[in-house]
Amino acid sequence: MASIDIHAHILPRHIAELANGGDWHGYTLRTGDSAGSVLTRQGKDAQVIPKLMFTPEQRLAEMDSLGVDVHVLSTWTRLYNYDLPTSDCLAIARDCNDSLGELVKQWPTRFMGIGTLPMQDVNAAIAELERCMTQLGLKGAQINDHVNGSPMGEDEFLPFWKAVEEMGAVILFHQSEGDTVVQYRSNNYHLNNTIGNLADRTVTYASLVYGGVMDKHPDLKICLSHGGGYTAFGAGRLDRGWQVRSEARITLNQPPSRYLSDFYYDCLTHSEDALRFLIDTVGVGQVVMGSDWPFDMGVDSPVEWLNGMSSLTQAEKDAIITTNLAELLGI
Repeated sequence: MASIDIHAHILPRHIAELANGGDWHGYTLRTGDSAGSVLTRQGKDAQVIPKLMFTPEQRLAEMDSLGVDVHVLSTWTRLYNYDLPTSDCLAIARDCNDSLGELVKQWPTRFMGIGTLPMQDVNAAIAELERCMTQLGLKGAQINDHVNGSPMGEDEFLPFWKAVEEMGAVILFHQSEGDTVVQYRSNNYHLNNTIGNLADRTVTYASLVYGGVMDKHPDLKICLSHGGGYTAFGAGRLDRGWQVRSEARITLNQPPSRYLSDFYYDCLTHSEDALRFLIDTVGVGQVVMGSDWPFDMGVDSPVEWLNGMSSLTQAEKDAIITTNLAELLGI
């Protein structure tokens, strides 16, 4: 059975080409320290770790060493660019998605892809998602938890979710690096990542549920990265609020926990106990393998990590590593 990783990042080939100088939609690249090069646009720097610019052959060799058969490729989230004019963001997104499409076409048994979208313009996002699905052979898209502060359950995004459901697209939620709710409280101790990623995913779950998105579009295929954050652990408190606070029942006729099994979750919990709790809470059929390759906050060897868990049955391991994601992606 093929092992499939839904949470594997990449940079478009255009970035690697900047190593020889030049400009790509305002981006330039300069040599950094041993940690990697520095990608710059309009004075904003982003450290690029070397593995993000691996050649396909280098990536495949690493995948083989990890026992991972398929990477579901997603563009590095630094390139969301929701703050740019739509035309600029769309041009960048199209290049990124074309780059993914080329890889999927050349290595169809090893690579799949989910695109990036100009989410600041719902109509443009829908059009680009359709192009990804119908012309490039991609399976959906990766998006941020919010668009310039607006969570994804707001009414303005309802046309997007309608289109996503109709297309059968898979949507992976993943925060933009360095941009989580925690940044407004602390930039210390890497908390923006270690706590912020999880907090953002929980807000996204609540926004989609309370915003009525899941009721209006029950066939959505949404995956919450990083194990869905604190969603499963905090579901009881959401339910308590729904029971005792009238403002929590304005849009919901049933408790928020009712929707837990309507979402998918990657396994990236960094804790066997937490993963066991997630499985027991949402059902093993909703959990898929995701490593956050190639970042240091990811799981170094996801197949080995999962297979080494004594609290999971072999059937549960097979479902997470292979079956669930194969069914979700239609392969």
